[in-house]
Amino acid sequence: MKKLLLALLYTATLGLANPALAGVTEAEALRAGDMKKLNFHSEPKDAGSAGFTDFDGAELSLAEYEGKWVLLNFWATWCAPCRKEMPQLAELQERLGGDDFEVLTIATGRNPPPAMKSFFDEIGVTNLPLHRDPNSALAREMAVLGLPVTVILNPEGQEVARLQGDADWASEDALAVLDALMETAPADGS
Repeated sequence: MKKLLLALLYTATLGLANPALAGVTEAEALRAGDMKKLNFHSEPKDAGSAGFTDFDGAELSLAEYEGKWVLLNFWATWCAPCRKEMPQLAELQERLGGDDFEVLTIATGRNPPPAMKSFFDEIGVTNLPLHRDPNSALAREMAVLGLPVTVILNPEGQEVARLQGDADWASEDALAVLDALMETAPADGS
């Protein structure tokens, strides 16, 4: 009980000093289950600026997603944990996706578009983007080592947390962490 009171006092103190950090602190305190693997940064980090493409080859960048929370998932068609995790990411997008939050999936490395489409068709995912980072430029810039890697970006486009490996992103544990982040730190950055 004493530890809980101290954690609440610490969170409240941080909230007065920096509301955005209070959201991170609250979210960190809620980590359970697969979310124990989620590592929060002490300060937001710049995200990558390298471009990536949509399924048809049109150029995109992470800057286009500023203004909302983004759960950015790097994956590949040959990645078995990605196959397990992708339906859970689709469920998360269904539950939280909208003006303030989006699940963004980017296949990094050699992932031919037909194989990407087959991957999504086989696992029944229809609501996530088939974006590509064919030369792994964005993945390298963001220090993605191994797959899957999921990064949480704040509305300013900065990385606030990272999880290496697969996780159940549709779990109540994941929803609690994401809700804490988004409720405490408004999407407009104020």
